[in-house]
Amino acid sequence: MAQTFIPIEDSARSASVPFDVELRQLFKVFNGEPVVKGVDLAIRKGEFFSILGPSGCGKTTILRAIAGFEIPSSGEVLIQEQPMNDVPPYRRPVNTVFQSYALFNHLTVAENIAFGLKIKRLPKSEVETRVLEALAGVRMESFARRYPNQLSGGQRQRVALARALVNRPAVVLLDEPLGALDLKLRKEMQVELRKLHRELGLTFVMVTHDQEEALSLSDRIAVIRGGKIEQVGTPSEIYERPKTAFVADFIGDTNLFQGRVTARGETELTIATESGLQIVVRSASFPDSDRVVASVRPEKIKLSLDPPNVEQNCFEGRLQHAMYLGTRVQYVVELLTGEMVMVMQPNLVEDLPELDTPIYAFWLATDCLALENFDDSKAEG
Repeated sequence: MAQTFIPIEDSARSASVPFDVELRQLFKVFNGEPVVKGVDLAIRKGEFFSILGPSGCGKTTILRAIAGFEIPSSGEVLIQEQPMNDVPPYRRPVNTVFQSYALFNHLTVAENIAFGLKIKRLPKSEVETRVLEALAGVRMESFARRYPNQLSGGQRQRVALARALVNRPAVVLLDEPLGALDLKLRKEMQVELRKLHRELGLTFVMVTHDQEEALSLSDRIAVIRGGKIEQVGTPSEIYERPKTAFVADFIGDTNLFQGRVTARGETELTIATESGLQIVVRSASFPDSDRVVASVRPEKIKLSLDPPNVEQNCFEGRLQHAMYLGTRVQYVVELLTGEMVMVMQPNLVEDLPELDTPIYAFWLATDCLALENFDDSKAEG
């Protein structure tokens, strides 16, 4: 369900575009230090939106501001077009699923799910009906009378989701929801979470530092660095067309070559690194700066034991490492100029080359991106 991002200034003028969450110039300062710096976001109704970034970048603070657990230092939070800055958490049409799940161990599954409804003093019959609906929604009907310590990690995660969904929120907030699970269960729950989102049609906003999780689950992703948004886009846009070197480096694996532009054409750019590599990039647009970073993904690079018939972006090196990964093989090649290049290729051969074998690494100019150089002033905060 790929969505096209519409800037906040456009959304404010278009009443026909449904947004469930809007952040307008959101700032948050702790002890005189800004951790969220003018964030603008517009999250569409029914989409799975992820806020992704390294530890300390401000992503959890943004989620807590939406939930009402943090009061913005300045800026606005709107949910379904209603200002929320002065609305307490329990009156906002959102529910949060925490990494720890925060279940009551002395209550059964059904009692955990019903807890919030009973606090609201809803009629007993309505509580029972809504609890059954929530259990059915996460396929946990047969576990209603069990206690949390009798459940697996994945089952506890479903109960936490059901407890959030039983209140029928407009927005479900997910704070590292799969972080406490082991790798195999996390993969299974990613599929379950995506399926559940599609079935329910609610707006999900997830905070995570796991790039693969964000790519596999999200309709759109906001990459955060140092309290600011680096890029917002679909998973394919973020991965295939990162706008900055930080995004390219943070999302998946990539090879980065810093250098200066030595030739600039309408569709082709030549970048010279300090070591002497001449890298050609072919694209429709380039950074204006003469100091740029060339980025090429490991799976875009090809290897050959013999000199290939290639004129551009072909470099001789020595094989330094080969890691067998089953369906794939990861290679590390040291170019004659000293750069290390990571290459990922399908496993098509049984015998891997010997280490220190002379080898050629090459890639298409269209598979390489020219990006703005890292800006030290935007370091993580």
